[in-house]
Amino acid sequence: MIRFEDVSVTYDGAPRPAVQDVDFEVPEGELVLLVGPSGVGKSTVLGAVSGLVPHFTGGTLRGRVTVAGRDTRTHAPRELADVVGTVGQDPLSHFVTDTVEDELAYGMESLGLAPEVMRRRVEETLDLLGLADLRDRPIATLSGGQQQRVAIGSVLTPHPRVLVLDEPTSALDPAAAEEVLAVLQRLVHDLGTTVLLAEHRLERVIQYADQVALLPAPGAAPILGTPAEIMAVSPVFPPVVDLGRLAEWTPLPLTVRDARRRAGALRERLTDREPTRGTPAPVSGSVPNSRPSSSRWRTRKNATPTPAPTAEVHALAVRRAQVDALRHLDLTIAPGETIALMGRNGAGKSTLLNSLVGLVTPTSGTVRVGGLTPHRTAPRDLVRRVGLVPQEPRDLLYADTVAAECTAADADAGAEAGTCRALVSELLPGVTDDVHPRDLSEGQRLALALAIVLTARPPLLLLDEPTRGLDYAAKSRLVTVLRALAAEGHAIVLATHDVELAAELAHRVVLLADGEVIADGPTAEVVVASPSFAPQTTKILAPQQWLTVAEVRAALA
Repeated sequence: MIRFEDVSVTYDGAPRPAVQDVDFEVPEGELVLLVGPSGVGKSTVLGAVSGLVPHFTGGTLRGRVTVAGRDTRTHAPRELADVVGTVGQDPLSHFVTDTVEDELAYGMESLGLAPEVMRRRVEETLDLLGLADLRDRPIATLSGGQQQRVAIGSVLTPHPRVLVLDEPTSALDPAAAEEVLAVLQRLVHDLGTTVLLAEHRLERVIQYADQVALLPAPGAAPILGTPAEIMAVSPVFPPVVDLGRLAEWTPLPLTVRDARRRAGALRERLTDREPTRGTPAPVSGSVPNSRPSSSRWRTRKNATPTPAPTAEVHALAVRRAQVDALRHLDLTIAPGETIALMGRNGAGKSTLLNSLVGLVTPTSGTVRVGGLTPHRTAPRDLVRRVGLVPQEPRDLLYADTVAAECTAADADAGAEAGTCRALVSELLPGVTDDVHPRDLSEGQRLALALAIVLTARPPLLLLDEPTRGLDYAAKSRLVTVLRALAAEGHAIVLATHDVELAAELAHRVVLLADGEVIADGPTAEVVVASPSFAPQTTKILAPQQWLTVAEVRAALA
């Protein structure tokens, strides 16, 4: 169905091809997973199938890509639209209409399908993806995960023979991700749909793949094989495979179920051992980037002074577009604490972060950050107290080069020249000054946005889905940076669906549902008790309470 014949793609002005020696076939009715580190060209390979590369992106494509017998060099994307449905990393760039139902119908209208067919398919897709309650909602009012489901639905309704999906679950909560992947599996098995999918969260998708195509490094030829074969040699792998390698299980398990069946001996070895976990670092002296004053300290009788909270939220309610996004929410954030905000799509996580940074005005209740009310504070004053890395990192990127972005960040933060560039080098090794931010992968843009926000070293750092587009190595670098900041006394709040990140990094998990806090406590207590938000290691080794492979490795050392 999809055939790559000795394909290479070189973008204009690039010194070397983004991908080369791509030569493999995706048979009809199979789901092939494209994996590899960030920046190796996965999105380029996907774009070559839909014709967006090179017709939209520019550059030179050598070799040949055919889809259902059509050569993408001679067929523009519009001439492939009846065969190929595409969802990129940024759902917002796909939307043409204003409401959910209209967006689901738009592709079918463009292909001239009969109204009764369109109506039936819209209803089916609303039910399949759990969107029925959102059918009349303006797309702009949806959460990032809800928008991602709408984008996927909009390419399912025309019933294309080929689906090309770039990180389709990156903004979805665990339950929604399972629903979407189950729908894709049903299309593959029952209708013979061909799916080529790139995803960094392999723990979610590896068990659904018929084959895996690994791009091991920039410019390297892809390696094609079964999931078990590729995971044995891949530089990127999910926790279940990491645990299997540690325990020397052969063949490597790909699912929690397979791993649990083999984990008896490992559980016995761990019976009398306890996981070593970090706790919030005790903060002495002043909070980062703040001036000590008596009002910043609270003293208990016969106790050492305790720093005041970095931020406090009391009885916060936010109503937007006739929707109660937050309802009477209370939250206290202490210096040196890392909090993971979790919950289903639309639970209010992003709204809470936006309230803390002053982008949303409370309907009622109060928000205090560093003694200030965010929505009433000038941005220049607020940037030194709180920084937000949004879901869409491009919202922070406006210059033509990485160097220009860093120069502007240093100036805005009043930081020493080179501060931002040093952070970029730590988070994005190998990215040069002259690269345009739009030429970076989604994960690389996010790391650049994080470096820009960190330049001001705000006492409170907010990150909205910070691991979207990041491979495991990049995520590990991010964890190292955030741990160091927390140890220095910075408070960190992450809104995330990445349960593995929460297990590895967070001291505390706050679970939201319908704008309310339904659980708030130490990470181990909250996630272990949740079948949806428990990490793979926890599920495999239950009832023992291990969160990460790193904990197990340390205990066995």
